[in-house]
Amino acid sequence: MSSRLDGRKPDELRPVRIETGYLKDCEGSVLIELGKTRLVCSATLDETVPPFLKGLKGGWLTAEYGMLPRSTAKRIPRERRTVAGRHQEIQRLIGRSLRAVCDLEALPQVTFILDCDVLQADGGTRTAAITGSYCAFHQAVSHLLKKRVLQTSPILDFCCGVSVGIVRGEILLDLTQEEDSRADVDLNLALTGGLEMVEIQGTAEGAPFSEEELSRMIELAKRGASQLIEAEREALSGLLA
Repeated sequence: MSSRLDGRKPDELRPVRIETGYLKDCEGSVLIELGKTRLVCSATLDETVPPFLKGLKGGWLTAEYGMLPRSTAKRIPRERRTVAGRHQEIQRLIGRSLRAVCDLEALPQVTFILDCDVLQADGGTRTAAITGSYCAFHQAVSHLLKKRVLQTSPILDFCCGVSVGIVRGEILLDLTQEEDSRADVDLNLALTGGLEMVEIQGTAEGAPFSEEELSRMIELAKRGASQLIEAEREALSGLLA
């Protein structure tokens, strides 16, 4: 196996750190670090629901995603009135991923809003946002159970995001920005604690890839997801939900 620029093996995740309770006035929040990629994810309870759910059973969960102006090498303008198309895509991905492991009918008529803010981007921000948002949501649910705002936990399973890709013919786990910029294939996956797939986003940036290569990438992603789930368990140990 060849070594990567940061010294990792092809099948190795970057160091993962999840700090819960990062924001003091929030129902749930985490600082998640995946190598040099760093995000703050928070979960807020809003005691309303979207119009399509009013008067019906259950609640909702949605997400917002953004990048600080100097989270990348070049300054990103702040979003004032409209949300960039890429950011809309990512926040919808986060929402779908977490709704897949949430029993929305177990919620009262409330909405959980998950905010994901990228402090520093070095590849894998969308997958780190899924992992961080899940942890923030879990913390918020635990907090609200203790306060008896919620009577039962709506959480059905763990959830995380992981990236894989093919760079110069080699399948790599957890791409950095430098690797992603050179990738022939870029794959992002959202998986449950049972390693079932919620979503796969894959693109051949260079040559097409085979079904056999796709299977190998998925298997490597599952191995990475298992490690991320363990990191989530450790970070959330002691919480009720």
